[in-house]
Amino acid sequence: MRFFQKALAVAGLSLSFGLVAASAGASPANPVAGTEYKVLDNPQPTDSWLGKKVEVTEFFGYFCPHCNALEPALEDWIAKQGDKISVKRVPVDFSIDPVHPDPQAKSPYLPQKKLYYTLEAMGKLPEMHKKVFNAIHVQRQRLDKDDAVIDFAVKQGLDKAKFLDIYNSFAVQTKVTRAAQLQNAYKVDGVPMLVVDGRYVTSPSIVGATPGAGDNEPALFKSTLQVMDGLVAKAAAEKGKTAAPVTTAKK
Repeated sequence: MRFFQKALAVAGLSLSFGLVAASAGASPANPVAGTEYKVLDNPQPTDSWLGKKVEVTEFFGYFCPHCNALEPALEDWIAKQGDKISVKRVPVDFSIDPVHPDPQAKSPYLPQKKLYYTLEAMGKLPEMHKKVFNAIHVQRQRLDKDDAVIDFAVKQGLDKAKFLDIYNSFAVQTKVTRAAQLQNAYKVDGVPMLVVDGRYVTSPSIVGATPGAGDNEPALFKSTLQVMDGLVAKAAAEKGKTAAPVTTAKK
């Protein structure tokens, strides 16, 4: 199993499998830090840190075949969580250094990032997210240039003038910039990557290095989402402790 990771090669992308050491007693149903997931040294603030919901962030790329393969299982998992979680997706770009971006560089993934945030702004993500993956990985459309993305949007029945207005807007550019900042803050080196409440990080590549995780992609995804069950429960319990009122004994 290979997952998209940030590369040191000129092409900017490589496929590799990230390994972590396995420890005795670890299992997807009982995830262990350093084995099925890691704890960020510098937890990141989340949009729901004051609320009761646990925030789940998926770093992904429309270009990534493993993100495409994970999507159906991830959608089913999200639906089962109900109102326990809030979900945020962040499209990544491994072709440009997020720390020192070159303003002259032309990323082939920028149009896909802009497409994601345009669909989000138009309220079209629920119906279009899977269609974008399908266009790239089944229909073999590249969608790596503005013209190709615009043509795709129009063929899906979206209003061209409205799409272009949002696609080229300052608001979308701001979200694209923020996505690069988040990618850097979380030190994303591969996708798909899943983060729970800005602190706990897991992925199929991390989980796949542990015994019993599964030797095929569907089984590995199932194990990964079992780990997510444990992390969401852990984060929810911690939120409950933080929110618990302080009582004092009566004299």
